[in-house]
Amino acid sequence: MNVSEILVPWGAVDAALGLAAPIRDDAHHAEMLAFVDECFERFGSDDTHPIFTLVALVAERIREYEGRVHPWPDNSTPASRLAFLMEQHGLRQCDLPEVGAQSVVSAVLAGKRALNLRQTQALARRFSVPMEALTA
Repeated sequence: MNVSEILVPWGAVDAALGLAAPIRDDAHHAEMLAFVDECFERFGSDDTHPIFTLVALVAERIREYEGRVHPWPDNSTPASRLAFLMEQHGLRQCDLPEVGAQSVVSAVLAGKRALNLRQTQALARRFSVPMEALTA
C-alpha cells in the first residue's frame, strides 16, 4: 500500500467528518458526538473493531474542542463535575442507574467512593463528556 491508495478513502472520511481541522462550532461538535454514538450503537464495545481507530481520532478532536470551549474549573473534582452534570440535566441520585443504587451515587458525590471504569464509561457516554472529566 502507498500514500496514493490512501488519499481517496481519507478524502471521503475527511469530507464526512472534517477531521483535518479542529472542530469548528457546536454544530460540528454535535455531528462528531452523533458519529461516536452511532459507532457504539452499531459495533458495541468491541474495541478491536477497526472503526474504533477512527473513533479514537474523533474522540481526540472532541476532547480538544470541549477543553477549549467548555473547560472545567481547575479546582473541580470528579464528584463536583458529576454533580454539575446532574444539575445541568435535571437528574437526581436515583436517576443514575449507570452508577448503581442511590446510596452508591450518594457516596460518589460525597467523595467517599470513586467511580469504577464501567461506571465512568457509561456516564461519559450518557453525558457526552470525555472519561477524563469523571476521573481524578
